[in-house]
Amino acid sequence: MADEARTVNDIIIEDHREVENLFQQIENTEDPDRIRKLADTAIMELVRHSVAEEQYLYPALREHLSDGGSIADHEIAEHAEAEQVMKDLEGTDGSDPDFQSKLNSLMNDVRHHVQDEERDALPRLAAACPHDQLVELGIRVQQAKESAPTRPHPGAPDEPPMNKFLDPGIGLVDRVRDALTDRPA
Repeated sequence: MADEARTVNDIIIEDHREVENLFQQIENTEDPDRIRKLADTAIMELVRHSVAEEQYLYPALREHLSDGGSIADHEIAEHAEAEQVMKDLEGTDGSDPDFQSKLNSLMNDVRHHVQDEERDALPRLAAACPHDQLVELGIRVQQAKESAPTRPHPGAPDEPPMNKFLDPGIGLVDRVRDALTDRPA
C-alpha cells in the first residue's frame, strides 16, 4: 500500500505491531545487554508513537466522536504513566533487578493501551471520519514521528498547540544525544 493511501489507523496499528515484536524479542532473550538494547529501541518507538498520537490522533477523536474528549483524556493519562516508567527505565541499569520489573510493567501497560485503541477508538474513528481525512491524519502522524523526541520527557506538553511547537526541537536534541551515545536507532 502506498504511503499516500495509508490511513492513521494503518500507521498506528503498524506501530503497535512493531512494538509488540520488540516486546516478544525481549521476552525471548536472556542476554541483559540485548534486553537493554531492545528496551531502548522500544522506548524510542513508543515515545515517537505517543507524540504523534497526542498531536493528531487524539485531537481527531475529540473532533469526530461524541465522547472523544474523555477517550483522548484517558489515553493521554495512560501515555503519561508509561512515559514516567520509560524515564525510570532510562536511568536504571539493565542488570538491576528493578529494571526487568519496570520493563514488564511497561509491556503490560502498553499491551492494554493497544487493545483499547484497536478495539474501540480506532474503529470508531474510522466509522466517523471521512476516509480522505484519515489518510491526511496518517500523513501527519508519519511526519510527526520523523521529528518527534526519541526519549521520554514526562514534563513536556502532551496536547496541541504547545506539543506541536516544542516536540520537533526536543526531538532534534534527542537525536543528537542518541548519535553521541551510540543509542540504537
